Amino acid sequence: MRRSVWFVLGLTLVGSGTPAASALEFTADQITKIDGRTHKAFIYYRDQMWRIEHHSLGPVNVTIVRKDKHLVWLLLSRMKHFKTLPYDADQDLRVTARLDGEISRQEIGTEIREGHPTTLYEVTTKQGEHVEQYYQWVATDLQFPMKLAKKDGSWIVEYQHVKMRSLSDYLFNLPVNFQPLEEFDASPPVSKEQ
Repeated sequence: MRRSVWFVLGLTLVGSGTPAASALEFTADQITKIDGRTHKAFIYYRDQMWRIEHHSLGPVNVTIVRKDKHLVWLLLSRMKHFKTLPYDADQDLRVTARLDGEISRQEIGTEIREGHPTTLYEVTTKQGEHVEQYYQWVATDLQFPMKLAKKDGSWIVEYQHVKMRSLSDYLFNLPVNFQPLEEFDASPPVSKEQ
């Protein structure tokens, strides 16, 4: 009897672990502060694609990034149009604990953020000759970076109300009734009079 209890407990623990190769899927509020200006958005994220619903005023209220297709769609919902742009790696969201070009990481302390226990790190990255230093708060229960800030305070991105969950494909596709804005960019042909 005792052996079967340990066997079932072992299967439960193995089955409850998150496989390393599984896709990261979540929703969250994103607050970005750059040079004193704050931008808020709602994020739907799945590896290789994400949707940003902007809270700021402007013509573009939704951005869909499709890294898998190497493109970005800017949705102008009021006009039911979209603009297609090429994907750029600078558009990647920093949603993994390890940063691109990371050369050092030092644990500074712990803190509770949004009800999640986090570990605060000082992280140094290097891209070519350019060196940057960041503070990063990684939720230990989610293995997710809740906040990332440049050490000089000029740039901060924070995630709130993070919910790990599977997401529908329709969030990352163009709405059916939207027309490409490129059709309206072309000027009408000019007739030549002789």
